[in-house]
Amino acid sequence: MSSLIRRRTFLKTGLAAGAAVGFGVRAHAAHTPLNPVWGKHKAVITFPPKEETFTELKAAGFNGVEVNLWHPKEGMTTLDEAAKVRELAAKMDMRVHTVLRGWAEFNSPDPDKVKTDKEFTIHTLQAAQAYGADAILLVGGRLDGDKFAMPEPDRWKVKFDPKNGHLLQVADGDNSAYKDYMQAHDHAYDSFIRHISDLIPVAEETGVVVGVENVWNNLFIGPDHFGHMIDAFKSPWVRAYFDCGNQVKYRIPPEQWIRTLGKRIVKLHIKDYKLDVPKEQEWPSLREGSVNWPNVAKALIEIGYDGWFTIEGPCGEGRAECSRRLDLILAGM
Repeated sequence: MSSLIRRRTFLKTGLAAGAAVGFGVRAHAAHTPLNPVWGKHKAVITFPPKEETFTELKAAGFNGVEVNLWHPKEGMTTLDEAAKVRELAAKMDMRVHTVLRGWAEFNSPDPDKVKTDKEFTIHTLQAAQAYGADAILLVGGRLDGDKFAMPEPDRWKVKFDPKNGHLLQVADGDNSAYKDYMQAHDHAYDSFIRHISDLIPVAEETGVVVGVENVWNNLFIGPDHFGHMIDAFKSPWVRAYFDCGNQVKYRIPPEQWIRTLGKRIVKLHIKDYKLDVPKEQEWPSLREGSVNWPNVAKALIEIGYDGWFTIEGPCGEGRAECSRRLDLILAGM
């Protein structure tokens, strides 16, 4: 998820599919997933789905959905409504596997805002349980990029104190220009640990993992720092919801993130990003950007990932084409 791509446009029309490229691990047949489980874990993001939504998605080859409760069209879902969707999904051999809670502001200076966001997140965990989901997607907060001097995307060299996660540098050389940013980042780190920790008892009670996503929030630019933050909770109920496209602009490929995060990853967003193009062209259709999908699939095999693959962002013309492109990725192509 990024601040530049709206969740409502997750199936925006893209261009024609690019040519498939293998990486040396051959599928037994065209579009056969490298891990058989992957083919049963294909999803898209939707608002709370109706029967026709499930019908359309199943016909296109999807197995489930991630329900968007960040900007609900008809108000926040009640637990009864979520339970009915769960029953409908089960009847159609589909599943709500995740609930998208979205962006909170746990590093806000306003305690009332923090309290409201925490209450909303707790309700999202409870709704996820009612949906039959086993995780929520959470972004803990952000730093305003217009307020702080930060390195250019290809200049980041993050080092941090392993004792507390605080930044030691964000670029090679003199970091004095980034002092205010580093202090704000340290505050955000501490705020995330404090407030997300408060959610752990609810996560355990509901059986729903808090999946913290890597996004364009000017925080946790590298996988080592992000992984350190996840580890700081010392709980299996806080893990990483990894988005394959979100950190590409920092020149750290997603396969490196995947290998670093390893078993911390609970869910995946499948999204492309294109380097060195105008901003309006940064988010191309799936398999038409700078993500090396064969390398991503190889890394996922290495870490033993057997979770869900949820498409976010442009992916082609129509549900069937989006499903086809995802099949190619799952086949290591």
